[in-house]
Amino acid sequence: MASVRNTGAFVAAISMSMVLFSYFLCTYRSKRKTPFSLSKNKNPINGLIHAVGNTPLIRINSLSEATGCEILGKCEFLNPGGSVKDRVAVKIIEEALESGQLVCGGVVTEGSAGSTAISLATVAPAYGCKCHVVIPDDAAIEKSQILEALGATVERVRPVSITHRDHYVNTARRRALEANELASKSKKSEQIDGKFSDQIDCCMSDGEKKGSIFSSYCNGGFFADQFENLANFRAHYQGTGPEIWEQSGGRLDSFVAAAGTGGTVAGISSFLQEKNPNIKCFLIDPPGSGLFNKVTRGVMYTKEEAEGKRLKNPFDTITEGIGINRLTQNFKMAKLDGAYRGTDKEAVEMSRYLLKNDGLFLGSSSAMNCVGAVRVAQSLGPGHTIVTILCDSGMRHLSKFYDAQYLSEHGLTPTATGLEFLGI
Repeated sequence: MASVRNTGAFVAAISMSMVLFSYFLCTYRSKRKTPFSLSKNKNPINGLIHAVGNTPLIRINSLSEATGCEILGKCEFLNPGGSVKDRVAVKIIEEALESGQLVCGGVVTEGSAGSTAISLATVAPAYGCKCHVVIPDDAAIEKSQILEALGATVERVRPVSITHRDHYVNTARRRALEANELASKSKKSEQIDGKFSDQIDCCMSDGEKKGSIFSSYCNGGFFADQFENLANFRAHYQGTGPEIWEQSGGRLDSFVAAAGTGGTVAGISSFLQEKNPNIKCFLIDPPGSGLFNKVTRGVMYTKEEAEGKRLKNPFDTITEGIGINRLTQNFKMAKLDGAYRGTDKEAVEMSRYLLKNDGLFLGSSSAMNCVGAVRVAQSLGPGHTIVTILCDSGMRHLSKFYDAQYLSEHGLTPTATGLEFLGI
């Protein structure tokens, strides 16, 4: 009988041990976090549009350690369309649909150096619309290829001054008017059964068919006008700015970014300074742009203009989508405390440095923004938190910004081993 009791006690002890082991193992697993675990509280996102925004704010380790500041980058390249311009595209189209300026089946036209165009081409189909893009022919060829793959029609034009009727922005504005004129003709031409023509070519002469690039559109056009349309500003004032504030816990000292349309720097700076007037906001400006002088001296001009050597295309820079020589309605909304100049060589060197040290494969404007972040860190000194925008990845910049031969021809071959190109 004693043997039976001993055996029972032994089994009970083993059972109790297994229960305790299972309890501690489950507790350990529940507390342990892996990058591949799925949260049961998260629901699927409702379509492409709702995937835009809420991008991560990351610490750029190499720059933070080199400067003694916390340098944070907002990863806008993780938006569905691959750039910060996704926010702008969504806001512009939604406001246009709400106002009736754009209708389902209409075509959105835009003049863009690339990113906004790609974002519009990405999100327009989700709203039942089409996209026509006018792009300068010196933009990286892969941008045109991406646009065409997305189903947009692409019109490449030579780079000229904004005052020229054939500037890509002015051309895009005309295309919207043309689409509206053709839509008007279509509505006036009713078929026998009383329904409007599905295709615009049914009401056009042979000459009109050959001369029009909108022969398949019947619901009119809408010019997105990213430079002057304040939906651009609102996208960042209502979205990107609040996200940065929340993700940083409001603990930031400065924000810095370059400007093209001005919407990003204006929307974010306005929001952040409303939340805390002590947050310093700065511009980083590329070669050929007059914004640095406008911010620091109150006068819009470039070095080339001061020397009487202004060219027809003043944007003699490898960076795309940033730099401008006029004040847009969006940029006028910016709340800036100062500005820094950046160079093409600094942007190229910074991109390679971040790729090597942080695994960040960034485009030209993102690299320039990081140059600006280091400049701000050097000015403010250690112990500050600085936020910038990582606009897009390097995938759209392979034929120029990441092409060794192109860089060599322009004297921009990267040679730095560290941050010595910024004096560190």
